[in-house]
Amino acid sequence: MFEAEADGLDEIARCGALRCPKAITSGQTAGAAFLVLEHLRLEGQGDPTALGQGLARMHRASSQQHGWHRDNTIGSTPQSNVPTADWIDFWRNQRLGFQLERAGQNGYNGDLQRRGLQLMEALPRFFENYDPVPSLLHGDLWGGNYGWLTTGEPVIFDPAVYFGDRETDLAMTELFGGFSNEFYAAYQADWPLDSGYAIRKHLYQLYHVLNHLNLFGTGYLARAKNLIERLLAELS
Repeated sequence: MFEAEADGLDEIARCGALRCPKAITSGQTAGAAFLVLEHLRLEGQGDPTALGQGLARMHRASSQQHGWHRDNTIGSTPQSNVPTADWIDFWRNQRLGFQLERAGQNGYNGDLQRRGLQLMEALPRFFENYDPVPSLLHGDLWGGNYGWLTTGEPVIFDPAVYFGDRETDLAMTELFGGFSNEFYAAYQADWPLDSGYAIRKHLYQLYHVLNHLNLFGTGYLARAKNLIERLLAELS
């Protein structure tokens, strides 16, 4: 897990769009594993416009396929990144389908599985006029995974890197809050989002809510079901 995180930080650093801590080393010792990162002093408030512009520039870094050269984790959950040409196949098999299957193994069956499978079968309908390019993604961009240097420069960290639809990063920023209107305005000014994002963001948020259900329990079950129903209602 730490080796993959270090590789992800290196991938972001090579892009040069946003600052992230340098990975110094990782390894194992008796009964523990470790990751050593560059120490960055984070405090106060910085420039949300620079964060929005920087994220848009990072998303312009692309790849031939969706996925990445190695698997990693989302939280402590394994995250498969087998390179795939078709984004819908990638999202169905390596993101949404994986989390639904894991939820079933954890005892969350019934309507969650039945309606979730209906949603997976209908995935192409959310992409009828939209074919995302593989963008370099942070992968876990919520309000706790960015900060500001004392100079006001934005810093991102704790990534779950892969290449995929840039909308997934934006959807995550809206899931748990922590991003300002200035951030979104700056991103949109640099690279406007497709109008279908207003619906697809719920599809991308569902992956993270299901992951939280699998990690933390039933407190996220109702939210997962509500997202599925909201998405299916868009198709009726």
